Amino acid sequence: MAIYAIGDVQGCYPELQRLLERLRFDPASDRLWFCGDLVNRGNQSLEVLRLIHGLRERCIVTLGNHDLSLLAVAERDPEARTRTNPDLRRVLEADDSAVLIEWLRNQDLAYHDETLGFTLVHAGLAPSWTLKQALHIAREVERALRGPGHKALLQRMFGNRPARWSAKLHGHDRLRAAINIFTRMRYCDVHGRIDFDAKGPPGSQRAGLYPWFEVPGMKTRDTRIVCGHWSALGRFAGLGIYAIDTGCVWGGQLTALRLDGEEPQFIAVDAEPHRTRS
Repeated sequence: MAIYAIGDVQGCYPELQRLLERLRFDPASDRLWFCGDLVNRGNQSLEVLRLIHGLRERCIVTLGNHDLSLLAVAERDPEARTRTNPDLRRVLEADDSAVLIEWLRNQDLAYHDETLGFTLVHAGLAPSWTLKQALHIAREVERALRGPGHKALLQRMFGNRPARWSAKLHGHDRLRAAINIFTRMRYCDVHGRIDFDAKGPPGSQRAGLYPWFEVPGMKTRDTRIVCGHWSALGRFAGLGIYAIDTGCVWGGQLTALRLDGEEPQFIAVDAEPHRTRS
């Protein structure tokens, strides 16, 4: 049995097929972890969702910001749905759209495997969170997404405020702050306040900002973290962090990380020639 984490697919279906072939993925015994952003921009989001949904008994999925955006658009009226991009519109207009959307809405914000010693998220964890706190807050958001009030949450989750986590937050502000941390964070200041504009590689940020995993005084966590979201960071291994968004949709690579060996191992396939490099 092998366990692989896979970076941001973003609708890049041919590359996902080639990566699974290269991994010699066996659905009878192997497992896949997807770190979010399954959809958007790659033009075959519908095929990606169908493939992963078909393998759902063998997959762990954590939601990314693009996945949440799709869920939000799915709750809008039909006329508003037509204003989304063609790739997501194909998902919303498919015969099996309701099944795929319901399945996606029931996926995790964070997943931890104690035996492997790995935690999967899309973007990262707040510097002030312990692993226990992070998982507790993830479960809180997941309950809201899966509950009867999910439509209101999906309507109100957009926005950059509050930009910093506080245990005193409540209601939709609390859920929005948590979602932004789990799915949108790259850089923070020393207080854990997210800068949503800084997206370049480390070293390009303004003074006073740190990659979320290098903030001074951040909590120590007894786990290794697998994440995506940050294509400008690219493949990264250090400080207990394994970043695997290697910008496939921008002409880079689609990357997998084998988790069950003595040492994590990266495996990647190149993007299709027509992808545009960022």
